[in-house]
Amino acid sequence: MSGATSEGHVPASMRLNALLAKVGLDPLDSTLASRFEDYLYLLRRWNTRMNLTAVRDEESILARHFVESVACAQALPSGIATLLDFGSGAGFPGIPIALCRPEIAVTLAESQGKKAAFLREAVRILGLSTRIHSGRAESLGLRFDCVTLRAVDGMPQAVQAASSLVSQHGWLALMTTEPELEPLRGLLGEAFDCRAMIPLPGSESRLLMLIQSG
Repeated sequence: MSGATSEGHVPASMRLNALLAKVGLDPLDSTLASRFEDYLYLLRRWNTRMNLTAVRDEESILARHFVESVACAQALPSGIATLLDFGSGAGFPGIPIALCRPEIAVTLAESQGKKAAFLREAVRILGLSTRIHSGRAESLGLRFDCVTLRAVDGMPQAVQAASSLVSQHGWLALMTTEPELEPLRGLLGEAFDCRAMIPLPGSESRLLMLIQSG
């Protein structure tokens, strides 16, 4: 399917690697970069008939959604075997994590049926073994080594719900903004310990907060 080659006919895979290099992230090998190009093509095609993401042009999708999600994938600690992407939406950061970290069994939880249908198609096209849960994440009744949240509606409530799905000594990976930091940390209490706050590329206020369960 690879063929997203606008922006002067430079393949999206090459533009993505250029953006990663610009912000000091490890580049993707050619096979992996090509799969991200397929993901971009599918995302833009579905976005013409449903609102998967408000960011619609290729360069912005690459610079915001893809680079941020790859940054998250590369920053996650080693030893994570299972991961839940809480409120996955268009698949960020869950699908990039599944692509970049194949040793992690990823579950994408998305309660909106149309978005869940997109996730199923993306997983099929990309050849991933990723599980799709079309419903509220809380109904899974499982705990995970890591739970990710990014751009989730009602972030405080989502963080509280997500924290109950983290296994002992597991991780919450919150992609959020500086103004939201202290309120979110206050919700978690002493059971969780903030281990790292990593600035996300392309923004002065967005960051990845890695929080470990006690």
